[in-house]
Amino acid sequence: MPEFLDLHSKTTKALRAVADAGMRRHGLHLGQNHLLAALWERDGQTPGELAAALHVTTPTVVKMATRMADAGLLVRQRDDHDNRLVRLRLTDAGHDLREPVEAERRALEEAITADLTATEREHLLSALAKIHRAATDLLRGSAE
Repeated sequence: MPEFLDLHSKTTKALRAVADAGMRRHGLHLGQNHLLAALWERDGQTPGELAAALHVTTPTVVKMATRMADAGLLVRQRDDHDNRLVRLRLTDAGHDLREPVEAERRALEEAITADLTATEREHLLSALAKIHRAATDLLRGSAE
């Protein structure tokens, strides 16, 4: 396996494990923090809207929302204008997680990049943005 892909794979697995442990400290499964963040930005989105924003399938959002509703973080409500639509709305408990979850993510990022200089951090973010664009372009090309 090429060196970059091998290192990226190992790094991704380690980062996911660290992030998962961080989110579990707040009663969340990894990924639920992204759904919460989307609702913190615009509460009341449909599962389809959230799936598009998070680049996952609608069934993935529905499954996540079920777990999060069971945990008291959100509720499902019928749309006021179109009874066929369901909107996901945060409860007070869901809103209250914003600061601790964002603080956890900041702390994790700081700990993970602590050995990097400010310049290295800038270069890393720039390089990752380029890699993300290239990978996204390859995905678009293969879908055509």
